[in-house]
Amino acid sequence: MRTALDCRPQATWGDIPPTGEERRSAVFALLYPDHGDVFVLLIRRARHLRSHSWEVAFPGGGQEPGDATLLETAQRETREEIGLDTGQVDIIGQLDRYVTVGSRSLVHPFVGILPGPPTGLVPDPAEVERILLVSTAELLSDEAWREEIWAINGADRAITFFELHGDTVWGATAAMLRQLLTIATTL
Repeated sequence: MRTALDCRPQATWGDIPPTGEERRSAVFALLYPDHGDVFVLLIRRARHLRSHSWEVAFPGGGQEPGDATLLETAQRETREEIGLDTGQVDIIGQLDRYVTVGSRSLVHPFVGILPGPPTGLVPDPAEVERILLVSTAELLSDEAWREEIWAINGADRAITFFELHGDTVWGATAAMLRQLLTIATTL
């Protein structure tokens, strides 16, 4: 997968074109092996947040002045949100940048591999309601994935959904997750 991510040009896309005024943010698409499957670490954002509240997402957030790089943003935000020691993450590449509609962010998704199931995770209640450890077998099941066509800014757009046990992943996270699974399953 590292080779597949390294060999492809990184694009920028989303439901609206970038203007250059977007807030820069970064997320971590974290994968790990467990019991013959590969799992993805996701979070359910806290209900009280002003943007993307109660949505399922990758850990991450907005770049701050002290972050020298967007990778540092993804690492810092992941440590803050779920207490993961990001020093154990093997960064293998990036997915395409994605422009979000609601928060007008330009999201830079980094892909990392953990050596095994993460331990000692603690969701920060100020930002995270729940940590989700989701098997790719569940994500790739016929029942999980669906797509709807929505009119956004005068154009029809395909919106991806993953229906999980008790949760729905949609929007930017679902689009990035779909790209990740497409790359992983076409190796």
